[in-house]
Formats: sequence, structure tokens, C-alpha cells
Amino acid sequence: MVWKRSLILIFVLIIGTLQVDAQKLFGINRVIDSVLTARYRRADIDTLYVTRPQTKWALMGRMNVSGSQIKAIGIDYGQHFESEMKANEKATLSIGVSYLGLSLSLALNPAKLLGKYHDYELNFKSYGRRFGFDIAYQDARNFKGWHDAGGVREEFTTSDDMFKLRTFNVNAYYAFNHRRFSYSAAFAHSYIQRRSAGSFLLAASGQGQHGKTNGEELNIDFKMTNIGIGAGYGYNYVPSTGWLLHFSALPTFIVYSKTSITIDGNKIPLHYHFPEIIATTRASIVKQIGSNKFAGLSMVYHYTNIGNKENLTIRNHKWIARLYFGFRL
Repeated sequence: MVWKRSLILIFVLIIGTLQVDAQKLFGINRVIDSVLTARYRRADIDTLYVTRPQTKWALMGRMNVSGSQIKAIGIDYGQHFESEMKANEKATLSIGVSYLGLSLSLALNPAKLLGKYHDYELNFKSYGRRFGFDIAYQDARNFKGWHDAGGVREEFTTSDDMFKLRTFNVNAYYAFNHRRFSYSAAFAHSYIQRRSAGSFLLAASGQGQHGKTNGEELNIDFKMTNIGIGAGYGYNYVPSTGWLLHFSALPTFIVYSKTSITIDGNKIPLHYHFPEIIATTRASIVKQIGSNKFAGLSMVYHYTNIGNKENLTIRNHKWIARLYFGFRL
């Protein structure tokens, strides 16, 4: 009988401890939720133009398609040439969840899972009221392109072991009219644009690139780093309730450039030539469906132009488009 009483006492103590721990955990969660909610609602905005969604949770599914292109124009031994390469376009499916503006997402690339190619790409973005940025990293090894020298054009295709190109792009902005103009309403959906508004933007851009061939006939190794600063403008147009059309352009002039190009052991000079630019454009269409659903299409495009046609010009194009549908809880 004594051991039974002891067992019952231990069981009661365990249940009591679990209840106390559960109450403590619930209290901590409630404090965290209240802090995040206060932060979420405290935004310094003009609510006649921009507002927060009333819900805390958002779920979103996306289809992402991206591509890149590099083009070279110049003079080689007194002969004009042009060359262009396009990486294989990549399509991914992703699902994301957001709680009070904090987001987490998971993306899958069906073609990569099936082993069709070994290219990969990483994209990270943050669109705040005042500050925001896009970061993109790409490791591409499968290209299609052409080379034209003196009017003689040849087409080519590269494989994993022939050519490898790594590219890093970043663009950051500061919005002056952040109380009435919201980048987040067009891309992150943690705000809703109620009336049309625009804003002047400060911008900074950077690009790093490294390409290398592994061919027996031609060996090319080039590296480039570019940093630019500039300004632009963005506009959110609300034609009617529930609709938002966004467009922004952020040109930046390169203030720092370091380039190294070697072909078969011979270095080719690439001198700075004003203006050299890094430009980023963004566009978006958003439709609010009822009180808790939204859908849309967005695009981010990066363009870089360095060098000069009398020697060598290199132009880079990088873009990503997203089609999405989401709902708020």
C-alpha cells in the first residue's frame, strides 16, 4: 500500500509540474506574440495610402522562372566580333509562410531533382518600409550561344565540364516617401497599398562574376567586381480597389570596378569608360481577392554594362519572374 501511495504522489507532482511548465510556456508565447504584434502594428505609415493586413498569418505558393545572359562586343586583332551566351532557364516551385511580417519559404526545382542539369541559384530578398534589397547568386554551367567574327557566325552549346559562370548581384534601396509608398505591398504583401503614390529612391548596387572555360582549344578566365551608387523612382498605381501596379527603375553608376580577363595566358585590358552602369528594374501586378486572398505576378531585372566598343564591352542580363497565389489567416 505504501508504494501505491508513493506512486500516486509522484504522478500528482509530475502532472502539477507539467501544468506549471505549460502555463509558463504559454505565458512566454503570449509575451512574444504581443511584442511582435505591437512591432507589426506600430509602423509609421499614412493609413490613407498604406495599411497593414488585419490577419497575422499568410500562406503563399509561387512558381519562379529565372534566366541570365552575357554578351561581349569588341575588336580582336582589328576584326569586330560579337558573342552571346544564355544560361538555361530555371523553374522552381515554392511555398512560404509568414507570421507578422516574418517569412520562411521552401523551394524545389523539378528539373534539378530529375538530374537534368547541375546549375543552381539562390535568391534572397527583403522589402522594408524604408530599406530593402535583392540578392541573387547563380552557378551556371549549361549555356547556348553564338559567336560572330567578321560576319562569320557559329553557334555552340556548353556542358558542365566546358564552362562555368558564377554571378552575384545585389541591389539595395532607400525610399524617401516611405509613409505613403510601399515596396512591400508590391512584393512581400505585408502591407496593402490603398491609394496611388510614388517615391524617389537612393540605390546601391554590386556585381561579382567569375567565368572559366576548361577546353583544350581555348582557355578563358575572367573575373569582375563592380559597385555602383545612384538614384531612381518607384510608383505604385492603384487603378481601382483591390488592384496594384508597380514599376521602379534604379540606375546606378559604377564607382569601383576591377576586371581581369585572360585568354590562353594573355591578359586583355578592360579600361573604365564612362558611363558604366548597373541598373535594376522591378515590376509587379497584385490583385486582392476578397478580404483574405491575393494573387499576382512580379519581376526583377538586373543589367550591367561595362567597357567600350573600341576595345571590349561586356553586358550582363539577369532576371527572375514570379507567379503566386496566397491567402491570409
